[in-house]
Amino acid sequence: MRDVIHEFEKFTDLKDMLNKSVEKFSDRPAYVLKTKEAGKFKEITYKQFKSDIDYLGTALINLGLKDKKIAIIGENRYEWGVSYLAVTNGTGVVVPLDKALPDNEIENLIMRSEVEAIIYTNKYEEIMNKLKDKKNTNLKYFISMDLEEGKDSVISLRRIIEKGKQQIENGDKKFLDAEINPDIMGIMLFTSGTTSQSKAVMLSQKNIVSNLMDIAATIKVDENDRFLSFLPLHHTFECTVGFLYPISKGSSIAFCEGLRHIADNIKEFETTIMISVPILYEGMGKKILKAIESKGQLKKVNLGMKISNVLLKVGVDVRDKIFKEVHQSLGPKMRLMVAGGAALDPETEKLFNSLGITMLQGYGLTETSPVIAAEDDKYVRLGSIGKAFPSLDVKIEDENEDGIGELLVKGPTVMLGYYQNDEATKETIDEEGWLHTGDLAKIDKDGFIFITGRKKYVIVLKNGKNIYPEELEILINKIAGVSESFVYGKLEKDGDYKISAKIVYDKQIMNDIYGITEKEEIRNKLWQEIKSINRTMPTYKYIKDIIITDEELTKTTTRKIKRHEEMKKLQEK
Repeated sequence: MRDVIHEFEKFTDLKDMLNKSVEKFSDRPAYVLKTKEAGKFKEITYKQFKSDIDYLGTALINLGLKDKKIAIIGENRYEWGVSYLAVTNGTGVVVPLDKALPDNEIENLIMRSEVEAIIYTNKYEEIMNKLKDKKNTNLKYFISMDLEEGKDSVISLRRIIEKGKQQIENGDKKFLDAEINPDIMGIMLFTSGTTSQSKAVMLSQKNIVSNLMDIAATIKVDENDRFLSFLPLHHTFECTVGFLYPISKGSSIAFCEGLRHIADNIKEFETTIMISVPILYEGMGKKILKAIESKGQLKKVNLGMKISNVLLKVGVDVRDKIFKEVHQSLGPKMRLMVAGGAALDPETEKLFNSLGITMLQGYGLTETSPVIAAEDDKYVRLGSIGKAFPSLDVKIEDENEDGIGELLVKGPTVMLGYYQNDEATKETIDEEGWLHTGDLAKIDKDGFIFITGRKKYVIVLKNGKNIYPEELEILINKIAGVSESFVYGKLEKDGDYKISAKIVYDKQIMNDIYGITEKEEIRNKLWQEIKSINRTMPTYKYIKDIIITDEELTKTTTRKIKRHEEMKKLQEK
């Protein structure tokens, strides 16, 4: 457990959080949205945001949805945030669904969660029409974020908000006066995976606000910050850290228009903070270095980083002056990037911090609301995920001779359990309340946590040695021209594993840097680089076989590699 380093507001539930933010930041922008007119933005104040939430919540209660489950599915947008808080702040249980799921999985999760209403965007109109016809779910209300007027038994979100406004003006206070029980399920989230494997995580509002307070105690954010929302909002990392946290601090939120628009969006929205996954930052880092190198300034910049890092040790920060051009190209107001969801390459973290843009690595699970640990301005150790949050206890179970074992966590952010799955809940949370993360880690003498890999992905050799795929992938991904990689164990006839890697290369970079375009030439070059990596490691860790491709690996919506699907592809060959 670490010290609190920043003062923070205390919340009992999400309604309390929103009310306190609106009280302090009423006329400040909660959202900054693009309009159809180039260069023109629309600001939605905290006061307006809360009004829309109150109107929608009132209307939902009057539809008979008090204490019912309500699903939300769609791309990141203002209406998603309004819907989420309208459900949690006095109506019922919110069930955010993955926007990238195929129709059959959406149908399956709607049935499993027993939702009675769903709020959705135009993209899901076809599947919703099918569900209306099939009548095989508990759905009573279909609410469209896009329809101007209701049609064919579909309710327009805009019109229902207007109706809720009239109801409040006529004295209806059912939603406004609704009391929140912070200890019962308020949020149901499905873990990633196929519908047969995914579990429904039950989170309480106490779970979520405990995490918000922990984040506030360790990472400084205020009303002058602007977050660029990029990761899908249904995912608890983006929902807690990229949506609820900025709202709790009076910050504003802008929506990224897509992967190709990130660089432009950071500049035009004057973003100061971004929450994302390592693969995005690692790609950005490579592009920055490539741009610097193309201008013949790599030696100059490297020298500047060395000088500025020395000056930092004596309290002098000149990074914004030395690297002004880099800051301008990335976004002059960008000050903080937070990475989570997978292991961040320490060199990427070091690069951004040396350039004067703070990069922090965090770690968590859907089951812990989600953040368990993170770095901050005070507690940073390269390669670690920082220290456990103030309200949490962590420990290592069954550690080996290297101090590595499964990471366990205990505290107020730990889920209530898995919905209708007592067996899985007992497997994950023991009788003493410790949640078994399934991740292997070690904790150093100062309390910094180092994740070494997923327990279920560890390759155990016949000699008893453990290979952590993520550790090798970080090394492979540093090779110029490599976009990403997947390390796995190929079972041999003798019953042992051959450490192998599937490597995704960038054709353009391979041509630009090495002047090669043929697949066999590329494989030979990458194999030479792999042999160089092997020479830096003990022999049992040697990568002995590679497969190369220019096709992206299969991923979840939060850009995590779907390892079981990649293994299935390899086994089919």
